[in-house]
Amino acid sequence: MSRNVPEANFRVQKSEGESMAGLEIPTWDPETALLIGVILLEAFVLYVGYGGLERLVGPYLMRLLVGGDASAQ
Repeated sequence: MSRNVPEANFRVQKSEGESMAGLEIPTWDPETALLIGVILLEAFVLYVGYGGLERLVGPYLMRLLVGGDASAQ
């Protein structure tokens, strides 16, 4: 800061209770926690489900796509 500029010009006046943007502490309510838990559970079930489906149907589909119709029968 320059010595020619008074320091008072750089002071920020804040009213009480006002906080800087992005520095608030979020509050969690049970509904939000439940929603996040349900979304994570759904993602896990889909991940495991699609993995199992790929193991069951994947080899058949690869033979069908790569080998043609004769290898699928």
